[in-house]
Amino acid sequence: MAAEAAEPAVLPAEETEKAAECRKKPKKQPPYAVILHNDDINGFLFVVESIIKVFGYEPEKALKITMTAHDSGKSCVWSGMREHAELKADQLRSCGADPEQAHKNALPLKVTTEPLPG
Repeated sequence: MAAEAAEPAVLPAEETEKAAECRKKPKKQPPYAVILHNDDINGFLFVVESIIKVFGYEPEKALKITMTAHDSGKSCVWSGMREHAELKADQLRSCGADPEQAHKNALPLKVTTEPLPG
């Protein structure tokens, strides 16, 4: 009995495209920014010190970020992976409100995370 030659398996074009998609590199998440929003109650010194405490920035850089938020309404404090950005935003919020402004019912710093355009 003669062995029959096995026919090579040919995948339909649709199957081949799906296999190629699976081999592609996974998409990277876009970087996220930690955004500080201006408020009219928390003092500059408190905001600057909070940024230094959480991000370890030099006072000059922290002041520049604070001034940009004051002048423009918001400022990018830091950018990176989404989970890390959310952690940093939470840490900045956890600094609370400026104790010097307690009589004005100061709220914690307004901080958000936003995806950066990629």
